[in-house]
Amino acid sequence: MKRLTLLIAALLAVPALAAEAEHPDLPPPALAEAAIRNSVTVMTAAHGIRIEQSNRRRWGSGNYEFNVRAGSSQRRIASTGQALKEWDVAIERPLRLPNKMLLDSEIGATSVQRAEYALGDARHEAGRTLLRLWFTWQRELAAAQQWQQQSATLQAQAGMTAKRVKAGDAPKMEANQALAAAAQASVSHQQAALRAQLAANELLRQFPDLPLPDGIPRTVPEAIPHDLAWWKQQVFQHNHELGMVQADSSLQSLLAQRGRADRVPDPTVGVRYSNEMGGNEKVTGVYVSVPISFGLRGAQAEGLQHQADAAANREAFVTHRLEGDVQAAYAQAVSSYDTWQQAADAAAHVRQNAELVSRAYALGESSLSDTLTARRLALESSLAETTAQLDANEARYRLLLDAHQLWPLDDDDDSSHGHY
Repeated sequence: MKRLTLLIAALLAVPALAAEAEHPDLPPPALAEAAIRNSVTVMTAAHGIRIEQSNRRRWGSGNYEFNVRAGSSQRRIASTGQALKEWDVAIERPLRLPNKMLLDSEIGATSVQRAEYALGDARHEAGRTLLRLWFTWQRELAAAQQWQQQSATLQAQAGMTAKRVKAGDAPKMEANQALAAAAQASVSHQQAALRAQLAANELLRQFPDLPLPDGIPRTVPEAIPHDLAWWKQQVFQHNHELGMVQADSSLQSLLAQRGRADRVPDPTVGVRYSNEMGGNEKVTGVYVSVPISFGLRGAQAEGLQHQADAAANREAFVTHRLEGDVQAAYAQAVSSYDTWQQAADAAAHVRQNAELVSRAYALGESSLSDTLTARRLALESSLAETTAQLDANEARYRLLLDAHQLWPLDDDDDSSHGHY
């Protein structure tokens, strides 16, 4: 039984471990999900759902309430001079017409749906921010590490040059050049380390629940599978921003219908009881009152229709913009991968040349100036390769994020409304 329990636990852990191993240069999915869920914008959007749920109950119950009216009067009979006390009481309530009740129910439900899409869009934007800050930190950290390595290499170069000067195999000027190059590399390393620390601080400021690892494995970029049409389908299928503007367009259309329905005013129905003639007459009755509008309701309905037209235009605009965003993200991912391949090939050749020049200097067959130049070019090529590598990975992850294939960020309560 114990073995069976351990086997089941191991099988359940496989998907999580596979997800972490699939993207080792990213935060683990569970930590990324928690960091995004606890971000300020996402928590604010989550409160928006609860607000709209309260509004849905308000739309369902309506704005009308019971009214109680009471009054007293005194009747004086002139012929006899008799004064008779009278009083009356009534209870009344406006009644929504049936078509308005149905529209109000749809308005409340659509408002909640829009808020749920807004929550998904907030998660999407928080995920984009996390991805951007994460790779900004990685770039600065990689640059600091490479400058640290360059500084150590030039320090060793300065030591070797000092030995050659002491042995009389090189002029003292070369020792000064080597020390100057090592000092400059040390300063550049300190500056890069500061930029890396600032990038880490910004990442932790916006996502304080996300622990930063001591080291991040370097991941070789992958080519982008599928064509643009496939990615466009995936992004549009899982896009919460589009769902949000579509829900808003539907909501504004319902509000416009509600405005047109309001041109027919709701009647007020009441029950009245009065005690007259000092109690000699008791009157019970029912009454109906209907407001008469002179242009107000028509103007309100016209304004709501214009808002519905504007919402439809926003939906068309967002759809068109998303198409451009998908095309740009796809083109950037494909181009970044090609750029990384070229940068990697160039950096390999430049580093190989730097090693050859360094060996030639050690054998006295090359000058220090040529060696330092080769080292500088090798560093620049390595930095360019690293930047291109991180750019390619970030562009690919951004495409996966937009297609909802990167992190599990949907809650169960709104999974039926699509994904971002």
